[in-house]
Amino acid sequence: MAKKGYWVVCYQSALDPAVRAAYGAAAGPAIAAAGGRLLAAGKPARTHESGTDQTVVLIEFDSVEKAIAAYESDGYKAALKAFNNAAKRDIRIVEGM
Repeated sequence: MAKKGYWVVCYQSALDPAVRAAYGAAAGPAIAAAGGRLLAAGKPARTHESGTDQTVVLIEFDSVEKAIAAYESDGYKAALKAFNNAAKRDIRIVEGM
């Protein structure tokens, strides 16, 4: 059985609500079509060590290959156009244990 894959999205700056709505309208269906499931989203309940109080999003996929394919899909590329670098963030794709 393949290990699960995860998107860990870490925002370093805020996203304008209008951009968030347009991005979400495109990203949500693209991620769901690729089998992605939103597990968590929001500000940390608490931070430790070098933690920062910035929004984090965690999305689960059936495999790391599916997580990568979702990011590279045409549907998600359309979401990235709507996002248009409106906030500083990084997306890490990691394999589950």
